[in-house]
Amino acid sequence: MEPVPLSGILITGASSGIGAALATLYAAPGVLLALTGRNVARLDDVAAACRSRGAQVIARPVPVTDAAAMRAFVEEVASQVRLDLVIANAGVSGGFKGWDEFDGYVRAITSVNIDGVLNTVNPAIPIMVRQRSGQIGIMSSLAGFISTPGAVPYSSTKHFARSYAEELRGRLAPEGVKVSAICPGFVISRMTSRNKFPMPFLMDTEKAARIIRDGLRRNKGRIAFPWPMLAMARLLGLLPYPLLDSLLRRAPLKD
Repeated sequence: MEPVPLSGILITGASSGIGAALATLYAAPGVLLALTGRNVARLDDVAAACRSRGAQVIARPVPVTDAAAMRAFVEEVASQVRLDLVIANAGVSGGFKGWDEFDGYVRAITSVNIDGVLNTVNPAIPIMVRQRSGQIGIMSSLAGFISTPGAVPYSSTKHFARSYAEELRGRLAPEGVKVSAICPGFVISRMTSRNKFPMPFLMDTEKAARIIRDGLRRNKGRIAFPWPMLAMARLLGLLPYPLLDSLLRRAPLKD
């Protein structure tokens, strides 16, 4: 009997939060997990947990902001296993203290949340097109439906992530490649732990990871949750812009 081929799954931002929960959830015999994360110690802990579940693991602290390094990592993984799923999960948020540092702050956020998506997804696309199979999940947010002045430029980067996923979905479908935009609301993580404002419908990471996995299995174009928060975002978007503008200016500032 010939051995069953490994299934290759690549996840960025896997050292904590949703990325770590997804890695653990997908860990199983017959799976090769390729994981990246900024914190080496936490990434090693996630890798060990995944190995204990029977998965093979490649864990590297490859910066998603480094296009050449990410391309090399994606191609290395694809040389060892069929690349079945890539989840561009790495993302950052935060706030700035003064306008003098604003430009640097914005560029630091966009380098991860936009360039990091491109550096992860784009090298995988020709590989999956050649395979005539594969799936890509791009982490956006419910913040990608509404422009929030208090979270500049976080929500704009998530608008990009959602739109890019939806554009790729239509373009890559004839090539046999599936693409989903992942749009969670508030999820317990190191990122949300800094928020000093109410976070309605705050969800634990394990539940969020299960919703994402289920949505990917069903090839949903938008995996947006929880539904009450999505409904609120969509309803806000229907308001006349002067009223919406006035409401959004009252949104809390990110720290």
